Formats: sequence, C-alpha cells, structure tokens
Amino acid sequence: MGTIKAVIYARYSSSGQREESIEGQIKDCTAFAERNGYTIIGTYVDRALTGRNDKRPEFQKMIRDSKRQQFNLVIVWKLDRFSRNRYYSAKNKYKLRQNGVRVVSANENIAEGSAGILTEAMLEGMAEWYSENLKENVLRGLTVNAGKCKWNGGTLPIGYVINEEQHFQVNEQTAPYVLEVFKKYDDGKTIKEIQDFLSEKGIKNTKGKPVSWSVVQHMLSNRRYIGEYSYREIVIPDGIPAIIPIDLFERVQEKLKKNSKAPSRNKAKENYLLTTKIFCGNCGTSMNGETGTSRNGTVHRYYKCHAVKKKLNDCKKKSVKKEWIEDLVINETMAMLMDD
Repeated sequence: MGTIKAVIYARYSSSGQREESIEGQIKDCTAFAERNGYTIIGTYVDRALTGRNDKRPEFQKMIRDSKRQQFNLVIVWKLDRFSRNRYYSAKNKYKLRQNGVRVVSANENIAEGSAGILTEAMLEGMAEWYSENLKENVLRGLTVNAGKCKWNGGTLPIGYVINEEQHFQVNEQTAPYVLEVFKKYDDGKTIKEIQDFLSEKGIKNTKGKPVSWSVVQHMLSNRRYIGEYSYREIVIPDGIPAIIPIDLFERVQEKLKKNSKAPSRNKAKENYLLTTKIFCGNCGTSMNGETGTSRNGTVHRYYKCHAVKKKLNDCKKKSVKKEWIEDLVINETMAMLMDD
C-alpha cells in the first residue's frame, strides 16, 4: 500500500484569534500526520473567515484541487475548522469523497465505521450549536445597545461622531455641510452638483475618500439626520441628535421620489431587476439598465455605470451583461435563503 498523501486545512474566524492560532493548528496536524505515517503535500489556510458557510477562498481551492486526486486526506485540527454548519460540512465532505478524499481530525478520536459516523455527527452538531449560540449572544447585546440608542457599528453617517458611551453626537465641523446638502437639493441642485460642492469643501467619507454620487444619494434619504435611531426592528424617534429639520427632510423625500425613476425603467420593454440596487465598483455611482441593437439586429441588454454614460467623472467601468449579473445575484440570494 502506498503512502497516504494528505493536506492540512486550517482556519480561524476572528474573535479572539490570531496568527498564532494557525501556527498551532498546523503544528498539531503535522504531528498527527507523522504519528500515522501520512505525507503532508500542502496546506490551505483561511484567516478571519467564519465557518458558518463555505465561502472561503482557500477552502474552495482545496475542494477544487481534490479533483486532481493528488491527495487522499484532509487533516483539520478539529472538525469545526472544516465547518460550523452541518449542511456545508456534509455537502463538501461528499464532494471530497467523490474524489477519493476523506476528512480526519487531529484532536478528536473518531472511530471508523458506524460509531464514528455518530460521533462525527455529534461533534458537528455541537460546533453548529456553539456558532449559533455565539451569534444569539452577540445579537442580544446589540439589541440591548439599540434600546439605549447606542451605535452598533457599521458606516458612521457624515455629520456625526461617537462619544465614549457609544452615543451619537453632532460633529460641529461636518454637520453644517450636511444641512447645506439638503438645502441645495431642495433648491433644485442635482446630486452631481452637490457631490462637486462637497469635493470643493474637502469633505470626505468615513474612509477618508471623496464623497461619491451614491453616498450623497444615501445622505438625502438617511432618517438618522432627523434624529431617528433604528436597528433591525427597533425604531426610536428622537433617539439621536437631529441635524435636519423634519419639514426640509420631507420636502427632499418628495423630490427624491419624483426624480427616482431610472431612465431604464421608462425605456425598457422588460424589467431590469437590479435597477436602484446595483452600483459601480469603481466610482460607486448607480448602474442603470441599457438596451442596444447590433448591426445584425441582435438586441443586447446590460447595466451601465451612470457616471460613464453622463461623463460625470473619469470612471472607465465597462458595461456588464444583464442576464449574467442578474443570474449571479439571484443564485447568491437563493444560496443565502437556503442556508439553515
């Protein structure tokens, strides 16, 4: 019988774990291989990625590489490194078995045969329970914070800062520009003109980059500016300091609604599913549905960056095919919905 060739798969999520976690996993897996006479031919490592799904670059590379049948074994420190979700665990172990590869744990004594199947199922169930329980505890803490109108992370709107108690406070330096943005739109200025105004004043987004067209659009509809705090189902009026008067905000919403009809919806004979939902990865501007006819009469449908079409900036984003991007989004959405 030839030498069994194996690869190591190591992973950590992020909370309380660091690079030392990877080093420890690889050390234990290597020692396990030596004790059992396995030959390690490669290592796959995913850093700061959850085990609740299988969207991990190195993990997927390992699954693809197994088709070459260059290794017979995947060694993990514990089974929860492979997956914390029973569905994804079973699905990917099946793929590996189809390629003649099995998964073994370096620190969990799992017997061969029917007894091992039961033990492995129990360990995987415990890993998924731990993950779900942790998520519930985190959500519980965030919900408590929300009841106190505390910031729960995410992108902080321009015009606000967070104090030591994690409460919203008005940023005296940038809040006046937020008010000016609403006034300008109410006076008939376009989003592009407002974007240019903010650029001239040196206003940056929370990442220190110039404010994009889509950021301005989001600012104009952000109810936090009238003092409304929201988190999931929790909505608390006057929960944070207001920057925009309610009457000005409502006038702006009416004008946004009036101007929101995308050109593609007026022109197209069919519905573009992602209109108002898809944005350029280069400049952040919305991408709108477009239809074109080639010389031979073939109709082509695609999404095009609004900034490219209107020459609002120097964006070079190429158009993307309608069918391709819509199918991609639908498939990803269905995968999320089908996740237990």
